[in-house]
Amino acid sequence: MRHTALIVLLTLVSLNGMSAADEYFTPAHRLLGIGASRDALTADQMARRVNLMVQSQTFVIMREPLAVPAAKRITGDRKLQAIFQLAAARSRVPASIIEAIAYLESWGNPRAQSPSGPRGIMQITHATALEMGLHVVRQVRYRTVMERVRVPNREKKLVTRTVRRRVRYSVLVRDDRLSPWRAIPAAANYLAHLEQKFGGRDWAIFAYHCGEGCVSEMLDLTRRARGVPKDQVTVARMFFSASPVWNRELYEAIQTQMLRDYSPTYWFRVMRAKQLLSLYRNHPASFLSLAAEYRTEVTGANGIPLRAPHRLTVWLKHDDRPFPTSDELLSGAATKLVKAFNRPAYFGYALEINPQGQHDLEYLSQASPAAIGTLTYIAFETRRLWDALNLQGENFHPLQVTSLVAPQADTAKTARSNALAHRTGQVFDVDYADLPPVEYELLRFVLDDLGWEGYLGFVEEGKERLHIGCSPGARDFFVKVFEDALAQQSSQPVSGGEGL
Repeated sequence: MRHTALIVLLTLVSLNGMSAADEYFTPAHRLLGIGASRDALTADQMARRVNLMVQSQTFVIMREPLAVPAAKRITGDRKLQAIFQLAAARSRVPASIIEAIAYLESWGNPRAQSPSGPRGIMQITHATALEMGLHVVRQVRYRTVMERVRVPNREKKLVTRTVRRRVRYSVLVRDDRLSPWRAIPAAANYLAHLEQKFGGRDWAIFAYHCGEGCVSEMLDLTRRARGVPKDQVTVARMFFSASPVWNRELYEAIQTQMLRDYSPTYWFRVMRAKQLLSLYRNHPASFLSLAAEYRTEVTGANGIPLRAPHRLTVWLKHDDRPFPTSDELLSGAATKLVKAFNRPAYFGYALEINPQGQHDLEYLSQASPAAIGTLTYIAFETRRLWDALNLQGENFHPLQVTSLVAPQADTAKTARSNALAHRTGQVFDVDYADLPPVEYELLRFVLDDLGWEGYLGFVEEGKERLHIGCSPGARDFFVKVFEDALAQQSSQPVSGGEGL
């Protein structure tokens, strides 16, 4: 996969000054701008984070079965292209932005209809259509229906009779949202209006998805947020300036919108759609190759690949499944695996694996170096945020790791949808049932932060478990984190109840 841009955020932090008295593990290899480091993003770091965030939207777009035919429709339909160019000339909104929105909203389908109400190629709501000057006309009509009803007769006894009843209904006789010649220019003019109102094209794109009231609130919160330069009040700054530790009000507002419709990520998604359409237009073979990379190996009854439910189903391939039996694990044949560290106070996670016997625990406490590095790094960033909160009288609870590698026999016994991934040694499960709510919030923030930048994927496994794995492009980095941990653990004193 293409994760070249991911490397630019990796940095080596000097370990000068570290000693055996350090409270907990701090990796030498660190990621800029993640977790607690969001509080001091330079303009250059912000640009790098934005680029990674935009690239991470590839999965959201390319996992959809319609992504390829829609790119062909959007770029190859001469009538559509003529409309995009005309709309751009009249509104001064670039055609590339208009077609990217059409691509995401409807996959270029003029007759598209959302269950929530928006319709047409630009997915316009009824209220917004009226604001744009589009006509959505309904006519009231009536029809006569026959009904059998129970009514009292002269003796006041209930009898069944057939009666006629006039029923009122409405018919849609005109809907400009379904006409690309009307909807696309109207949407472009609306974007131009939003850009003028909110002072930036990024805010206009955000408002197209979230609504004007939503963006007015988010823009105000961003202007008042700590650490946002007055001349850099952008959607990207809004997104990356929020944290459960600082700018809490902005963070909670973003979380609310994310739960509603992921609108805070919409601008990043449009930017990636713009890039992907350009790639299809200029290098269609490269586009098709990229689409193949994001096609899941999970197929339906007809053998056709299904829409990838999450990133791990795309990242984990058959080549990542070299440990099919427990005998291989017991014999040590699985040389690609390493033992997880079992020092909760120092590394911030505890092994809570419950095998049938102690002998099984020996091999079930293994995973790939990249997986152990990912786990260790997540615990480090979560505890850093915890320290930043400075909660008096409360202690950090090590993350509870309930599953690492598992052989084929074990995964065959469970109905969990992600069970096969444990045969790879590339994933692990964290149980959050006993985590304090504040710490769980910090953990999810760290996972989201790493996930949006393309470093890892995670999915809910049941009601209280998270199934986590790093991306193929980030494995080398997390292997270095594992090596940092391996080098440092030997120099630290072991607390009671802890072991290597």
